[in-house]
Amino acid sequence: MTRALDPSLFKAYDIRGVVDRTLTVEAVRAIGAAIGSEGAAHGVREIAVGRDGRLSGPRLRDALAEGIRSTGVDVVDIGMVATPMLYFATFHLGTASGVEITGSHNPPDYNGLKMVLAGSTLHGEAIQKLRQRIADGDLVRASVPGALRSAEVADAYVARIAGDVKLARPMTIAVDCGNGVAGAYAPRLFRALGCEVIELFCEVDGRFPNHHPDPAHPENLQDLIACLRRSDAEIGLAFDGDGDRLGVVTKDGRIIWPDRQLILFARGVLAEVPGAQIIFDVKCSRHVAAQIRAHGGVPTMWRTGHSLIKAKLKETGAPLAGEMSGHIFFKHRWYGFDDGLYAGARLLELLSREADASALLNALPDSASTPELHLKTAEGENFALVERLQREAKFTDAREVITIDGVRVEYADGFGLARPSNTTPVVVLRFEADDAAALARIQADFRRALLAVKPDAALPF
Repeated sequence: MTRALDPSLFKAYDIRGVVDRTLTVEAVRAIGAAIGSEGAAHGVREIAVGRDGRLSGPRLRDALAEGIRSTGVDVVDIGMVATPMLYFATFHLGTASGVEITGSHNPPDYNGLKMVLAGSTLHGEAIQKLRQRIADGDLVRASVPGALRSAEVADAYVARIAGDVKLARPMTIAVDCGNGVAGAYAPRLFRALGCEVIELFCEVDGRFPNHHPDPAHPENLQDLIACLRRSDAEIGLAFDGDGDRLGVVTKDGRIIWPDRQLILFARGVLAEVPGAQIIFDVKCSRHVAAQIRAHGGVPTMWRTGHSLIKAKLKETGAPLAGEMSGHIFFKHRWYGFDDGLYAGARLLELLSREADASALLNALPDSASTPELHLKTAEGENFALVERLQREAKFTDAREVITIDGVRVEYADGFGLARPSNTTPVVVLRFEADDAAALARIQADFRRALLAVKPDAALPF
């Protein structure tokens, strides 16, 4: 069993690398043994294992299962499923533990692991602990390997959603899965809800031959926009490579970014759970907190990262949370994990009550804003740079400086954000303001602050 694993595999929220380069079969087998050992220490007896549609999935699944079983922990193989279906399986099958083999929205030569043990999503130190177990050889070696069985969860998953989410009228929708694993299930789910579905790239193909399966980037939504223009679909839904993030496009081709989606979801949840706490990440629009307050809720800003948001959701008991990246977490009527397919269903439930679904979406509060901008740095430099900003930067006319995750500066007419990415060596920047002039002023304030701590910075704005 390999001991010298590339430390770059162990990210803040998951394990991820290039297949056969850093993420080898031997590495996945060792990680499986570490997961099984850690599970055994927490009384875990069975772990569900699923995989997305990547070509490397089956052999990595075999290696992972072998590693887990070597510790005496049983494995239930649920086959090729979207990541949220693996999370669902941990409830449906009663394992409370599961691993999805997925590269999410990364290029085809990547793969990775998203992990839940004893009901908690592994992140940060818990992921580093797996690496340390392997390095120290601190692995359980059972005299009898754990059992292996197969289970199918798709029918139960679709039935659970279709039994709960009810559309007020039939809808015609377009669905773009970018050849990711969601393509095997999304059309079926939405037809079960009573929709007529126009499918785009729903054939699962781990090479992603049409466009990248990442709805966070406008170029990946152009096929969906064109489909809405030429068809009678009234709304477009797009999913990332493993189905845990949702993209939304209106009939007139406008992209409804996830923070605006969250406003609509918050209104719906607060109508049923008055006064509830709603969680959102530091990248979200100022309109999110304002709208939560306006509808009687309690807004809570938190750190970016699906694992971190899930932990906060569990800690607070909030019924809803969301991230700018497209991860939406419903605890209200669901289980509290990020699920793009379920979020799509809940969106259609709300939109079906309107004669003009796109009009409702287009009317959501909006401002002049930038997408995520990336300042490239050397490995590790992004953290040091943002720490210096937190310590030294002075911002003109700042109403509040929030430092829970980087530096978010609130102004009377907008905000600016600089935070270190936990997955790549970049500083993530985002800006929003009431108008273009205010946006330019806020960016100038950040430009001055950033150049003061890094004079050679090649700023992306």
